Amino acid sequence: MANIKSAIKRNRQNEKRRVQNRIYRGSTRTLVKEAREAIADGNKEAATAEVAAAIRKLDLVATKGIIHKNNAARRKSRLMRQLNSMK
Repeated sequence: MANIKSAIKRNRQNEKRRVQNRIYRGSTRTLVKEAREAIADGNKEAATAEVAAAIRKLDLVATKGIIHKNNAARRKSRLMRQLNSMK
């Protein structure tokens, strides 16, 4: 446990950020999962809408620094590749 005042404050800040980041990461994972399910169902219009929502969320979390921008780019690329391979 930290004894120094600045370290105690840093721990408080880190915990607040960790909780907030968890919310963003969790909702992003949910949107990506819903997009994959929509692609699997085969409805092109619904899948396109779900993928667009997931991409918006991935861009947001990458901008906030919650995930790395290359991580977001990789996930977006995979989603788009799955969407484009739909028949």
